[in-house]
Amino acid sequence: MTYAILLLMVFVSAIFVVFQVFEYRQDYRKLSTYMRERDDLNAEWGRLLIEQQTFGATAQIGTRAVTQLRMYSPPINQTVVISLPQTSDAKK
Repeated sequence: MTYAILLLMVFVSAIFVVFQVFEYRQDYRKLSTYMRERDDLNAEWGRLLIEQQTFGATAQIGTRAVTQLRMYSPPINQTVVISLPQTSDAKK
């Protein structure tokens, strides 16, 4: 009788171990998914920061060109368009 009770307890313990391992694997899969998602979001955040800095730099460059270098867009009467003659290589 004692042997049967011990055998039953070992069997129940083994079943609980199997369930715990199964839950651990499920949780680990979820964790891995969340970590991949976090990495993707961090990469996207970095790209957005670079994009924001690029757009901000464009306006800053234009402002500095006007204020520090005194650059301006010339009026149309001061604009000259130069067209290059086409060579036979460019026609092909």
